[in-house]
Amino acid sequence: MAGPASTQEALARVRAEVLAPDRLVRAVAAGRRKGQERPPWRRVELRWVDLRAGTHLQVTAYDETQAHTSNHAAGAAAEEALDALLAAAYGNWHVDTTAETIQLRVTKKGDALLHARAREGAEAAAPVDRSHDREKQRMLPADDPVFRAVGIADADGRVKPSRQAKYRQVEELLRALDVAVTDALAAGHLRRPTPEEPLRVADLGCGNAYLTFAVARFLTDRRDLPTTVVGVDVKQQSGEHFERVRTELGVDARFVVGTIGDAVVDPAPEVVLALHACDTATDEALARAVEWDATLVLAAPCCHHDVAAQLRRAPTPAPYAALTRHGILRERLADTLTDGLRADLMRVQGYRVDVMEFVDSKHTPRNTLLRAVRTGAPDPGGAVRASYDELVGAWGLTPRLAVLLGLDGPVG
Repeated sequence: MAGPASTQEALARVRAEVLAPDRLVRAVAAGRRKGQERPPWRRVELRWVDLRAGTHLQVTAYDETQAHTSNHAAGAAAEEALDALLAAAYGNWHVDTTAETIQLRVTKKGDALLHARAREGAEAAAPVDRSHDREKQRMLPADDPVFRAVGIADADGRVKPSRQAKYRQVEELLRALDVAVTDALAAGHLRRPTPEEPLRVADLGCGNAYLTFAVARFLTDRRDLPTTVVGVDVKQQSGEHFERVRTELGVDARFVVGTIGDAVVDPAPEVVLALHACDTATDEALARAVEWDATLVLAAPCCHHDVAAQLRRAPTPAPYAALTRHGILRERLADTLTDGLRADLMRVQGYRVDVMEFVDSKHTPRNTLLRAVRTGAPDPGGAVRASYDELVGAWGLTPRLAVLLGLDGPVG
């Protein structure tokens, strides 16, 4: 079921589903309605939990840096907490119940678009989990066919011991993508895809395509966002593996053989992913995203040899000699400088950028994620570019991304 409804009626539908402890799996509110005051939290998740004091509505509210959790007893307390959130100007509500998935979006004109689809198969059969200390909800369960197809899980749907770290990386990248897509849809930066015009995603340097197919599966089947994916890799054997998995899963996907910098992807993707592209390959991925005017970019950089080599060659500006005297500190400084400069260069190009840790370091030491959303907002007064020029000038650096974007010369 899909169609327009009054905002009051649509919110009443959301309210009724959230206040049903035996039906609600999870509800998420995010984004801001056009022209309305910003809601108190960037994102809010709700579910029911069973505590010693009885059943409570658990509200996890996220600001820019952390999560804040509160529990509200079923009845008046839960209704009051929920009504406060419904009164806030959130642009998107996503509600999973045992029977269906409901999506509510308030358009720029203030109209409410309500879409509901029945949950099928394992989704519908799974009981509501109200345990207070449960493990974080999986974006895709370990027994999802995609993990068996790409070799992360065995035939029984158990993650292989040697692939536990890879499974967790994919899981947390999906979590970051889920937040980014929800926010971009609510803000109107990302169009809502349709079966006729699916969301276009490119995974650059896809390798064995763990992330490529997981993203296609998650967005299409779990988020009900029709998606087509393109995997790009220089290895022909990756393409052979890609085609086998694509056929097994029956997803809308294709493979392009080529380097990140030269691969032809047409039509241009709206979402660009790059998981652990080595050294300047991450710069190439970010530059291609800018070239394509991609709306969302998620890049988890790997090694940072380029800037590290420049730090070894260039004199260290005073009074920072202590930061480069020892090799290990110089390497860590190179990591920080590289990703900080990448973030600034993307901001100059009209992106809002967050740099965050996307997974615990025990799963991979390369756990930094650059999440960029194209807003088109200009660099006010050239402040970001001026700060960037001052930093690279002081350290004598020429970041590869600046060269690729044509920003390695003086301002203007």
